[in-house]
Amino acid sequence: MTEAGAPAAAGLDCRLVVDRGSFRLDVTLRSAPGDVVALLGPNGAGKTTALRALAGLVPLTEGHLRLDGEALERTAPESRPVGVVFQDYLLFPHLSALDNVAFGPRCRGATKAQARARAAVWLERMGLTEHAAAKPRRLSGGQAQRVALARALATQPRLLLLDEPLAALDARTRLEVRAGLRRHLAAFEAVAVLVTHDPLDAMVLADRLVVVEHGQVVQEGAPSDIARHPRTEYIAQLVGLNLYRGRADGHTVRLDAGPSLTTAEELSGPVFVAFPPSAVTLHRDRPAGSSARNLWRCEVAGLETHGDQIRADLGGELPLAADLTTVAAAELDLHPGATVWATLKAAQTHAYPA
Repeated sequence: MTEAGAPAAAGLDCRLVVDRGSFRLDVTLRSAPGDVVALLGPNGAGKTTALRALAGLVPLTEGHLRLDGEALERTAPESRPVGVVFQDYLLFPHLSALDNVAFGPRCRGATKAQARARAAVWLERMGLTEHAAAKPRRLSGGQAQRVALARALATQPRLLLLDEPLAALDARTRLEVRAGLRRHLAAFEAVAVLVTHDPLDAMVLADRLVVVEHGQVVQEGAPSDIARHPRTEYIAQLVGLNLYRGRADGHTVRLDAGPSLTTAEELSGPVFVAFPPSAVTLHRDRPAGSSARNLWRCEVAGLETHGDQIRADLGGELPLAADLTTVAAAELDLHPGATVWATLKAAQTHAYPA
């Protein structure tokens, strides 16, 4: 019960402050049971430090950590109702899949028979009954990932932590395992926190994204909202958008660094403007009679394959990325140093308050 006599709030409520030399992590997280939260950010942003602080493997310098109303700051890691799936799974090589899963319940006081019975149930849920006797070296990457997840869930945790759970898988296996993991997380009734640098993993698996840069939360919200309204260059690159900041006066935005841009929205004051690389059209000569409201002279800085298209990295008046087909790139004779004209229709921009 709280001081006011009301029931303690269920779920996760924490402010994680960790000082490590010159680096300072200061991240606040609040999540209700059933939520899947993804911590997303570049290398060195503090994602793994936050996860280790939640697990009790890194002490807090300041802040608090409450789970279902219970303070856990001073609780030993092994006594926390927390399950962890590590990036490399950390299965015990000398134990079978069944005994790996039974290890958690045994540590929580279950008898050997009780623990193995619970482990058998979880292996069945994961579709791994026929692999119960297999040692980790006999399992595929996807099977090992599911054993690690079963081991974490067998302790009935109130907080599930997943550290890059798909990073060790090849692309084909990753697709299949991601879909299965999504089903298991959707059925999980407590809080799950996922650390990843892969935007697709985050978008598919999480209900809410928390983007961390330099130890601070820079944006959080539903995946669809963050994908449509990025607020930093890192997020824009992650979701595949060109992003600029400027000051709007009606349909015209004077960019902080660069020329003016005509937008579909009519706004006033500080704004962001975003548009996908696919919205940019390139020409070798200045187009005559173009209906596009935005036209810039650019220079090709680089070219790279991006899916089934070519992505051109452009410098000049307005640095931007443009996507085009391999046929179009060949017809334009694109190469580093080539001069091109870029056009963009106002209707394909998206402006929103900064």
